[in-house]
Amino acid sequence: MIFPRQIRAARALLGWNQNELADAASIGVATLRRLEVSDAQLRGSADVIWRIQVALEKAGVEFIADDELKGPGVRLKESTRSKSRRKPKSSG
Repeated sequence: MIFPRQIRAARALLGWNQNELADAASIGVATLRRLEVSDAQLRGSADVIWRIQVALEKAGVEFIADDELKGPGVRLKESTRSKSRRKPKSSG
């Protein structure tokens, strides 16, 4: 289960506004706004929440589950450091 704060944080990591996420998830922006304002668990159809999660994961976000010591979070699947270390592929 993902939380509203994770959705907002994921959008921030990607630099997306609500319209961009709504488009990527094929949902209405009003639906996304309603889900994001909640401070508790998401309340909405499982399909809508799944669409949001899948859209963010396809864009490069990884959801981090909470544990005994820390709460839930998000991060990019690939660090910006590993991107800068990559050597360009030679063309031949």
